[in-house]
Amino acid sequence: MDVHSPPPDPAPRIPDDDLVARAAVGDHAAWSVLVERHLRPIMACAWYMLSDRAEAEDVAQDTFLRLHGKIAVWRPGGAELKTWLHRVAINLCIDRQRARRRFIDDEPPDPVGDDGEDSLESALDRRRTTRRALAALPERQRAAITLVYYQGLSNREAAMILGLSVDAVESLLARARRSLRRQLEPVLNDMLGTS
Repeated sequence: MDVHSPPPDPAPRIPDDDLVARAAVGDHAAWSVLVERHLRPIMACAWYMLSDRAEAEDVAQDTFLRLHGKIAVWRPGGAELKTWLHRVAINLCIDRQRARRRFIDDEPPDPVGDDGEDSLESALDRRRTTRRALAALPERQRAAITLVYYQGLSNREAAMILGLSVDAVESLLARARRSLRRQLEPVLNDMLGTS
């Protein structure tokens, strides 16, 4: 093997629509590839929406169960599978949030000690504070922030998932950022490591 030759190309990525068609006729390997490809982003999306790993796992499982039920009638060329899965997951998360009606403590945590040491405990406090602020957002704002900032989707993709215009998503993001800034302002210097 020549040291200067490029590495061999990895196997080409099979399009989701082709995998769905194969899974629809009983190809278990195709189903496994679909789940492996999309499970992690759906889990992460649900976790950011719900702040609960067990509930995020349930949402991911329900999302893939819904796909399994729809796989035989999936129409290639319609919505992208990634978009459809995220839309289902977001809707399931919103349904769970409405059902549990959990009240969130609006009080920020006690300030971290003045020793300037970035301990594990203070890092966990910052994460909890951020999650609490995110969870306090209205559902659509939280969904937009989750999809764009935590899932890395474009505003256009988030708009398709949420069934909104790109302008509406941008408006949701702007309102969510303002709200997060207001909620996190009392602890922002500590979170950024500046005092």
